[in-house]
Amino acid sequence: SPGLISVYFIFSSSSFRIIYLRESPENVYRHLLFGNVSYLPFRDAAFGTCTFHLTLLDCFHAINKALQYGFLDFNSFDANEYEHYERAENGDFNWIIPKKIMAFSGPHSRSRTENGYPHHAPEAYFPYFKRHNVTTVIRLNKKMYDSRRFKDAGFDHYDLFFADGSIPNDAIIKAFLNICENAEGAIAVHCKAGLGRTGTLIACYIMKHYRMTAAETIAWIRICRPGSVIGTQQHFLLEKQSEMWLEGDVYRSKLKKTQKLAVTKILSGVDDISINDSKYQNASRKDSEPYSDEEETHTVTQGDKLRALKSKRQAKAYSVPLTVILQSSVQKSKQSEPSISDSAGLSKRTTRSTARKSSFKSTTPKPRTRSVLR
Repeated sequence: SPGLISVYFIFSSSSFRIIYLRESPENVYRHLLFGNVSYLPFRDAAFGTCTFHLTLLDCFHAINKALQYGFLDFNSFDANEYEHYERAENGDFNWIIPKKIMAFSGPHSRSRTENGYPHHAPEAYFPYFKRHNVTTVIRLNKKMYDSRRFKDAGFDHYDLFFADGSIPNDAIIKAFLNICENAEGAIAVHCKAGLGRTGTLIACYIMKHYRMTAAETIAWIRICRPGSVIGTQQHFLLEKQSEMWLEGDVYRSKLKKTQKLAVTKILSGVDDISINDSKYQNASRKDSEPYSDEEETHTVTQGDKLRALKSKRQAKAYSVPLTVILQSSVQKSKQSEPSISDSAGLSKRTTRSTARKSSFKSTTPKPRTRSVLR
């Protein structure tokens, strides 16, 4: 729509001023306030009325914080790679914190198309994950694949279930944060669509360790992976903001006083959680909404709808994410190939059309039911 195009243009041009002209988010936003002008909110992927409005100012603050913490760096960001892997047929994943945390759509027991969305087996992700030092996988939804397939391939795998569209309890948040804080490499997090539950827990980590506001955090995650953090999860993060900040302050204070002792305590804390034991499972179920694998197995959930919608939209006309729009506005003269230089099987992609034609096949023979990220 014209309104959406206008907001995209304003976002990219204003972000240029923040990144390269070193203007403050407030100053940039002030120039946009004139007359009775209003701008569309940066909303979630939920169906229905928007109940949580993220403004352009929230997005500007997110860009500013991303620069400050090194989340955003166009010297290393590759738009072609971003566009390729965020597509459903190519894996549907995005880095939220580069080299630390990525969000992706949940794998399936075998590669197939279901409810209008292409699913991929765990093995499809192995080559990319290993090349980019992803050592840990966290599953937040029901079991659609056997976790041993990741474990046998050398990945750490954890299950932290909570219902689709709901909010996590304190036990799940604590477990998630401890896993992320002690992972040897990068962490790949997924639920069903990799938007709601996934974005919510990643947001808790960002608020704790980078002291970003809930609005800034949600804005940044959506810039990376549009539609993330859905419905009541947005309001939940607002309520959790001060708690996450306090936990982060305590965490950093302990590290400064005696880093060695602090790390030892954190590691022992992870051991005490025992993700898969009965004690944790009982606490998780007591504090959260009733959850049953059967509920997601035999019904079309919000995650199913979101994934199908994303796939259909990409098939009709590719919608360029804000991150890519922003990069094109500041690097028009720079033409780059995918940054996965260590992947001999990745074909050259210099245009969006060729990226669409890239297949999801292995460079070595594989069973027909499996596919591998190239």
